[in-house]
Amino acid sequence: MVQIPSHLLVLDPADYRCSLLAMQLADEWVEYVAATAIGPHAKNYRRAIELVCRYMDQALGPHAEHASLADPSLFDTLLKWELSLPEGYAEGSTGPYLMASSLRVLIIRRDDHPDRPVAAVLARLARGPVLLGSGESTERDEFTRQEKRAVVRAAWKSIHATRKRLENGWALAGQGRHPERGSWTSIPDLLWGLAHEKIAAGDFRQFMPPSRQWPQKLQEAVAGPGKVPHSGTARVQLARWLFAQLYPATFDLHAFRVLLMDATGYTSEEVTGFGETDVEFLPKGIRLTLLKNRAERLRHRAFRDQTPPDVPAPEVDADGKITMNWPRREASEVVRQLLDLTARVRAKTPHITDTLFVSAAVHPNYTAVFDRWHPGSPRGRFPDWLAAMDVEIKGDPHIGRMRKSVKVEKAIVTEGRIAAAADDHTEETFAGHYAQGTTLRILSGRTITTAQQHWFEKALDRVDGPTAVSGTGDIDQGLLEDSGLSAQEAEDIMTGQLDMGVSHCKNPYQSPFSRPGDLCAVAPLRCLECRNAWILPSNLPQLLLFKEHLERLRTLLAPPVFTRLWGQSWVNLHAVLDDRPPEELAQAGKHIEAGLADLDLPLAAHTEFDA
Repeated sequence: MVQIPSHLLVLDPADYRCSLLAMQLADEWVEYVAATAIGPHAKNYRRAIELVCRYMDQALGPHAEHASLADPSLFDTLLKWELSLPEGYAEGSTGPYLMASSLRVLIIRRDDHPDRPVAAVLARLARGPVLLGSGESTERDEFTRQEKRAVVRAAWKSIHATRKRLENGWALAGQGRHPERGSWTSIPDLLWGLAHEKIAAGDFRQFMPPSRQWPQKLQEAVAGPGKVPHSGTARVQLARWLFAQLYPATFDLHAFRVLLMDATGYTSEEVTGFGETDVEFLPKGIRLTLLKNRAERLRHRAFRDQTPPDVPAPEVDADGKITMNWPRREASEVVRQLLDLTARVRAKTPHITDTLFVSAAVHPNYTAVFDRWHPGSPRGRFPDWLAAMDVEIKGDPHIGRMRKSVKVEKAIVTEGRIAAAADDHTEETFAGHYAQGTTLRILSGRTITTAQQHWFEKALDRVDGPTAVSGTGDIDQGLLEDSGLSAQEAEDIMTGQLDMGVSHCKNPYQSPFSRPGDLCAVAPLRCLECRNAWILPSNLPQLLLFKEHLERLRTLLAPPVFTRLWGQSWVNLHAVLDDRPPEELAQAGKHIEAGLADLDLPLAAHTEFDA
């Protein structure tokens, strides 16, 4: 048997034919859990033992009773078991790897004891690499902003209802007397007896009349308005209801965990793992000592109040509407209310000093228990609390999503600086676990899109292509000036002073491909990608010759390389030529055939490197 915080784990070797093997593994399991205090993860090792023992019983048949870790003949069977594990899990599951590695840990631990024999071949197998892939785990997404707001609002509402219920319960207890002098069916008398410890929950079974003889008020307190409680469980249900009027129950503490995670940004393990001595109230906030068992880290963190301390806490009116400074995220206020509501339970549990999360419960055997909080208890889990508070959550209703929501908010506030958002773990953990949330993916996508659009617009501004002047008549200086050129630029183009080979350039000393003031170094090869280029009908012969040059390059270069080097020129060239009438293109072809046109290209233009 192994006791963990939430419940008792039991493994009986007698349940298996290979009882000797089960006993050997169970001994290591019990000692390992006690030595490491791994808590809920202990169930993984028990599950591994169960799986391997079932397999041994089936594979070895009657010989299973002799199975032992000291027997080297067990090697093949263990190997086959490990390789068969994926058959019982979904594709890509992490379960097979976890089960195989858990069993190997137990075998290695047994081999480390000099007086516990393990076959050498089995020890080598256990210490070697796992034969299965680790699988892929599905990361939980954070709550949406609407879901998180609803959860936090429900938490404040729950705390107010708990405080009001306990105040009313103790007020009623103050009006009662001992049930023997009063009545065993009087709520104030029963509360008085429990509050002053004059009666116990077990007395209900002996002195309470049958539920059918209870007054209507008492029946409705247990079963609800207009309902009659089940006679077999009515007394224990009444005991539970009465204790809930005096002490916080499991359900009530979910709200405090939610608010502390929201206010601090720390894990569920940390915000429920500090005691009264770990709390220090400051003039403008609170300092908490937080312990993270998984990382073995102890932190002292101060949390500053976001509003003045004299501002009252949120209140809930008769209609359930929250008023007065909603929402409120002060960790100090949450801790104050937690200390107040759990004070009576902590007084009954002086041995529990490492947490403020303590509650009262009545077991089915009428035993009243004051103990640390068990959020995984049946019908008391976080999903059950969400359902009871009428909060709808899409996806997995896991408290870890609250932590992710807070981390996402911090990442947004710090403008994506990982070092600032990963203030309580490593940057690698943030990048691998928290940065996968939907909100951050959307924001990252928007940032990337914005950056791409910015540089795309810059690129368009740099290579938006030439200006083609069309017309069936003569091109004169006035037409060029009307098209946007200055008088001097138009005159220089008309006189041929700005002819660059395949086009004219209105300013070759302001090239987007060279430094301002330097003569363009890429003309005429990049003129068709330049905003300074002006193409006149007289340039058509050179454009046709340049088209032949590019067509030759297309046959020499791989398509991706040609597109990267000449794709923009090719597109712009076709756009210009497609805009000219066929007769002009035919006339330009005749000029080329007559030897009246040529294309002067630099020597480097005739050699292309595929790099």
